Amino acid sequence: MNTAADDGRIKRNPCRIKGAGQHRTPERPTATVAQVYRLADLVPARYRVLVLAAALTGLRWGELIAIRRCDLDLEGRVVHVYRRIAQTRRGQMVPGPTKSVAGARSIALPDVLVDELRQHLDSFAESGAEGLVFLGDRDGPLRRGNFHRSTAWTQTVVRAGLPRGFHFHDLRHTGNQLAAAAGASTRELMHRMGHGSMRAALIYQHATRERDRQIADRLSTIVTSSAPPTAARSDAN
Repeated sequence: MNTAADDGRIKRNPCRIKGAGQHRTPERPTATVAQVYRLADLVPARYRVLVLAAALTGLRWGELIAIRRCDLDLEGRVVHVYRRIAQTRRGQMVPGPTKSVAGARSIALPDVLVDELRQHLDSFAESGAEGLVFLGDRDGPLRRGNFHRSTAWTQTVVRAGLPRGFHFHDLRHTGNQLAAAAGASTRELMHRMGHGSMRAALIYQHATRERDRQIADRLSTIVTSSAPPTAARSDAN
């Protein structure tokens, strides 16, 4: 109908409804660094690094559980994301390529996560270059339902000081928010998130109190170092 109106075939589009083209998704909660580590301490030991990796890399659940030893370059502090594992409605675990072309990427790892990964590989990962890094408690591909039961997720997030209803996917939001607060540009956020459009990346660049305070403090430093001494200004008045 819009095309017909643009082409002059009708005078106006009768299907226009105010606000119908807009969809506002409620903003999901994010965790503080302290809450992330508290949550990691509360879940079973085999899932500690999974929680930290989700919050410090921003990878999706399906990408995380598909990571193999050969995808990790701990010396170079990089994880290569080439694939994901999807769970069908019938419970089948189906490996495949990333969600999109942009999803195939290499993500730099913070040093604090590299040390945790080394210990995790020694204790919980599958052996061999093709071995999965994150396994279920029965040493098979990690299923979301089993993970939630093993971690008592609903209760554990509350014990960690997070709001009731906090999802595992909210750790991805947390990671993206932390990257934005660390100064990542829109293009850099798109790369880390595995997105081909700017829309999602821009969400994480909204101002935060902490970031705004850092900006104000830096402005104060710039002004203080560049402005004339206070006494000189007072004498001039």
